[in-house]
Amino acid sequence: MSAVFDDSPPVMAPHRKLSADDYHRMAEVGIFRPDERLELIEGELIDMPPIGHFHAGLANDLNRHFAPRIDGRAVASIRNPIRLGLHSEPQPDFALLRIRGDSYKRSLPTAADVLLVVEISDTTVRYDRTVKLPLYARHGIPEYWLIDVPQRRVEVHFSPEPEQARYGEARFLNDGPLAPACFPDLALDVAELLS
Repeated sequence: MSAVFDDSPPVMAPHRKLSADDYHRMAEVGIFRPDERLELIEGELIDMPPIGHFHAGLANDLNRHFAPRIDGRAVASIRNPIRLGLHSEPQPDFALLRIRGDSYKRSLPTAADVLLVVEISDTTVRYDRTVKLPLYARHGIPEYWLIDVPQRRVEVHFSPEPEQARYGEARFLNDGPLAPACFPDLALDVAELLS
């Protein structure tokens, strides 16, 4: 008797995508545990891994570098959600946002408010590259930094091409100066950041 292998794609059962409003209502009625780390990406709830010490330290370093230098020019945001369309609400590790009179108390920032988004990837490099990068590009986020902790490098993606859900240009840095395109005067040292 010979074995028969079926290499056709798996059949997906019909399922419903959550909207960002559904997601917030679920949180309001206590469906999620207070300690749960979740993101809503394309209508799916994604469990996020715990944040380790190096990851947390990098976010603190970005905040310490940028926050005092952008006062009055932009808002530094750490691990706060961004509303991207009806079905996505990622929580990037760090973002630079346009200044808004209400300090984002009345509504979450949208893609139009974002100047730079940064994901710190220690255990999520593949996910941040194959899921988050296209999501940010599709919504026209002007600049995306993926800090690849295992490789000790920063991927800088810019020139979004929303129709193709990709960035037109990328640089990969292990050292040297790096500044957001919106604030070229705010360079940080990549090697020092990753040390």
